[in-house]
Amino acid sequence: MTGLFPPGKGGGEEVAYGGKGKGILIHTLTEGNGMPLTNSTTPANGNEREQVLPLLDKVKLKTLKRGRPRKRFKVLATDKGYDSKEKRAALRKRGIRPQIPKRVWKTKKNRGRPIKISVPRFQQERCFAWYQRKYRRLVVRWERQKLYFDAFIDLATIHIWINKILLVG
Repeated sequence: MTGLFPPGKGGGEEVAYGGKGKGILIHTLTEGNGMPLTNSTTPANGNEREQVLPLLDKVKLKTLKRGRPRKRFKVLATDKGYDSKEKRAALRKRGIRPQIPKRVWKTKKNRGRPIKISVPRFQQERCFAWYQRKYRRLVVRWERQKLYFDAFIDLATIHIWINKILLVG
């Protein structure tokens, strides 16, 4: 659900030092085949866990039924950076089954039976590979303002969906 991209050359707003150096994080919510649904960006030192619920709130699922659009996914698969008891409880409260691997601390002893969770992460990584291969402008952030970079990410998302619709059907 997260990709670390290099910083804007010369800084800019919302560029900060994170675990791998100076940069930003792109948070992308994708569907099962790796097609991006919504995006947001934060500084590299930001808290990834705080971005889960706002990303879910941005998406309205379109169904062919009448009435209010569905806003609920069945399953949410993320990486270890999004693991917290509060987020798991909030997702369960919304009726979403979280598939989040537990963060393992080296000092703790692993007690009991190991939890087997197979999280299909390659779909998410495919989306970030599309961003890096097809849209070189997103690999390094050159814009000093967050608004412009977010606009380019949204344009890339729209372009991916248009290509999918035209090629498939």
